[in-house]
Amino acid sequence: MTADEVKETSYQRLCESKSILTVNGQFPGPTIYARKGETIIVDVYNEGKTNITIHWHGVKQPRNPWSDGPEYITQCPIQPGSKFRQMLIFSDEEGTLWWHAHREWDRATVYGAIVVYPKLGTTYPFPRPVAELTLVLGEWWKENIMLVYEQFITSGGQPIDSDAYTINGQPGDFYPCSERETFKLEVECGKTYLLRIINAAMNEMLFFRVAEHKLKVVGTDGSYTKPLTREFITITPGQTFDCILEANQKPGRYYMAARAYSSGVNVSFDNTTTTAILEYKGNYDEYSSPPSLPDLPCYNDTLASVDFSASLRSLASEDHPISVPTEVKDRLISTVSINAYPCPINGTNSTCQGPNGTRLAASMNNISFVNPSIDILEAYYYHIKGVLFGEKFPKFPPYVFNYTADVLPLQLEIPESGTHVVMLKYNTTVELVFQGTNLVAGIDHPMHLHGFNFYTVGLGLGNFDEGTDPLNYNLVDPPRQNTVAVPKRGWAAIRFKADNPGVWFLHCHFERHLTWGMRTVFIVREGDCPDEKLLPRPLDMPLC
Repeated sequence: MTADEVKETSYQRLCESKSILTVNGQFPGPTIYARKGETIIVDVYNEGKTNITIHWHGVKQPRNPWSDGPEYITQCPIQPGSKFRQMLIFSDEEGTLWWHAHREWDRATVYGAIVVYPKLGTTYPFPRPVAELTLVLGEWWKENIMLVYEQFITSGGQPIDSDAYTINGQPGDFYPCSERETFKLEVECGKTYLLRIINAAMNEMLFFRVAEHKLKVVGTDGSYTKPLTREFITITPGQTFDCILEANQKPGRYYMAARAYSSGVNVSFDNTTTTAILEYKGNYDEYSSPPSLPDLPCYNDTLASVDFSASLRSLASEDHPISVPTEVKDRLISTVSINAYPCPINGTNSTCQGPNGTRLAASMNNISFVNPSIDILEAYYYHIKGVLFGEKFPKFPPYVFNYTADVLPLQLEIPESGTHVVMLKYNTTVELVFQGTNLVAGIDHPMHLHGFNFYTVGLGLGNFDEGTDPLNYNLVDPPRQNTVAVPKRGWAAIRFKADNPGVWFLHCHFERHLTWGMRTVFIVREGDCPDEKLLPRPLDMPLC
């Protein structure tokens, strides 16, 4: 059992001090350690000034959506001065996951790693490294993050870009007042190290590389992969990678660096680079020359990003088997789009700083999701029919058009608004195809599904072709993930078995797109067997 206190703490970055929301005063927050199959209890005390929720990203929580965390989906937020005992049920996850706040933009500073070790008596499916290190990539704003959020909501346009990226909370040498605190990793020549890399950034996919060293990917999102050696990785917000690094270069100092991959035309982004230092032990003059800086792909290199993601393969070994659904009973295709509402005629406190005087939005299958006032899980559990959510989420795009065309009719940009969910029978097999569109701004979308791991069986550019693209699916060893990047003007196909009853959130992990409404909810109906029922509602569950 652990106890975590959410509270305001003063931190200094980029020559300025400000108060940020933290867990136990730490930024990033504390790491949670567990073994495969364990259950642990975390008491979350809210000593902050506003409501909070905590999500355990990638922890499937069998029959326990009560502890999953997204605000107004599975719980009402924890109010200031209150606490909530959350139960983390680990099942087949093994590797690196993470946790973060799931209310408004609190996760800008409220996040940390989850390390799931193999069961006692078992070990890694690769030679044991001499040491392990967690690298959490993030973003930093000089401005108070809730002011950034409120200005964003009010404007109707894009949020202001972050002022820096961070590695383990530190911006690195290329930012003002940051050089002395740059994160350093000391290694020994000839040894191997396991890097657990997490992208906790709010709004940007990132390229990451270690100068003059290669990374061998051996896991992603809490599942092992076939070894994949690359000079760099592309990591979306929400994703994790386990990488082996061999300290096999000339003793010296080398930069580890991350910068944005941003594919949208006329979409602003933080175009800076964060660094940490890989430093070899030894008697060499480490300060005789500056560290080597790695070459990273160009900020808009979509092919580099897609090639990396499409190269991932599950380990699929005897000790780490996978089970890819080969027959599908429920098939869904959903567009994922940036949208725009016309500016309201009646005066409001909001402005319209989107394209052509509009208010930006986002949608799945042309529905921009609206949060209910009471969480959907409560409504489902207590059988409050038709009060908080509808069951009319379309299983196919309501409008069929050339989704990735350069020019699209303006009327297609306007979404509907609603709180509609997808109902699934327990144990049904599901295929979900995400189709990116070029509405308003074609851009990548990191889609994250709570409550499940899924298999990414297909990935491509252009419009998904129901007749030909499934012929090229990988049904043998596709990567098992919980977050997948839908490429700019492209598509991604995932499959999973709906064997976890409850209410589960599906959303884009770009915080601005989530805020705009790119999300929906899966409700997996309970089966007839008592073992398939939800666990009881916690007695200290927060009330709205």
